[in-house]
Amino acid sequence: MTAILELRNIRGGYGTIDVLHGLNFTVEPGQVHALLGPNGAGKTTTLGICSGQIIPSGGQLLISGREVQGATSDALARAGVCLIPEGRGIFPNLTVTENLRMFTHAGVSFSDLQDKAFSQFPRLKERRKQVAGTMSGGEQQMLAMSRAISTSPALLLLDELSMGLAPLIVEELYERVAEMAATGISILVVEQFASAVLGVADVASIMLHGRITRTGPPAEIAEELADAYLGASADPTPV
Repeated sequence: MTAILELRNIRGGYGTIDVLHGLNFTVEPGQVHALLGPNGAGKTTTLGICSGQIIPSGGQLLISGREVQGATSDALARAGVCLIPEGRGIFPNLTVTENLRMFTHAGVSFSDLQDKAFSQFPRLKERRKQVAGTMSGGEQQMLAMSRAISTSPALLLLDELSMGLAPLIVEELYERVAEMAATGISILVVEQFASAVLGVADVASIMLHGRITRTGPPAEIAEELADAYLGASADPTPV
């Protein structure tokens, strides 16, 4: 089966400085792949390359077996890649309903999009007339995720989904992530809290200094994270 996302010896970064030094990993169809590592490891840069925001300086980037390195963000979005960035990427001055209407640029009908969003996140229905920037961080993240639902992406890229959110909200959001993966969506998630994502991940990778140092089952990776450099007693585990 062809991987939805494959990075082969990817190098890249900012200007003349490479942050990634020969990155290799894949995301298979319907798989949740967690990318974990300390600040500065290159995780967000990896998402930037996968979403077309950063052009790699070397290597091959493949989406569903087709080389796409150098493609624009718009082209990759049309190919089924959806990024929910750190900071959520919503329109803070618009209401929930107005935000959802903005998401219809992908071609989905507003009524279908609204039905999907409110079904997955009933709290958004309660807040539909509220200005998005005045909602809680968790509610804003729900709104951002409803955009991903609306586009029915082949590959969803999540950057720090749990940042600044209460544990119960994080748990609820990751339940939705698991449900999305069950529909066949492949998901690459960068997280600052290993315990938040490892419960729903199918596979996890440790990233250090712009390279993947270990890929394996989440349970094994959790032990290695704690033993290697994060402290066995940390829970949740910051990465």
